[in-house]
Amino acid sequence: MAWFKKLSYFLWKDTSIWSWIANILIAFVVIRYIFYPVMGILLGTSYPVVAVVSESMEHGLHNDILCGQSFDEFHESFDNYWGICGSWYEQRGITREQFEKFPFKNGFNKGDVIFLWRANRDNLVIGDILVFQANRNQPIIHRLVDISNDNEKIFYQTKGDHNSRSIDSGLEETHIGEDRVYGQALFRIPYLGWVKILVVELLKPFGIIIVR
Repeated sequence: MAWFKKLSYFLWKDTSIWSWIANILIAFVVIRYIFYPVMGILLGTSYPVVAVVSESMEHGLHNDILCGQSFDEFHESFDNYWGICGSWYEQRGITREQFEKFPFKNGFNKGDVIFLWRANRDNLVIGDILVFQANRNQPIIHRLVDISNDNEKIFYQTKGDHNSRSIDSGLEETHIGEDRVYGQALFRIPYLGWVKILVVELLKPFGIIIVR
């Protein structure tokens, strides 16, 4: 067993650059080809973990604009968010009381890591957070605001909490077919400052997709 002792020493105690490289490669293999697939099986989706790189679900104020409205002063709270954005939902039959019971009622932030659960017509309801493939390279993560039936086919409409409507930079998200849905948000790991952007880039090789 001398070879095993040498290998253990090399991986866990050796401080050479080669030991660091070996540990990084092992971590990559374990996460990409063991942890990630197992998580996919357990959570029922081929994309069990995603990283957020846009501000479309944030409830704060960026560039002094929220839900298409400009403000000089803003305090991050649900009361302020609803006061600015609530009319859009109320016009579509979603009350404040309903929204307050929605998952992630306070949205989430750029840089957060979101774990997904399988999504289908049997377990999706208005207010859930969906990850779906859009007409761009990166999938989108937005809130489900309507479910419709067209010739026995189910279609979803979503909206970013921060956005003024169900269209994001030319993205049409009012008629999302079931085949475009990857999963629904289960829980999140919050970001830690702007280091989050570096973390997102580092997560790419491990199979964690980036969502907007």
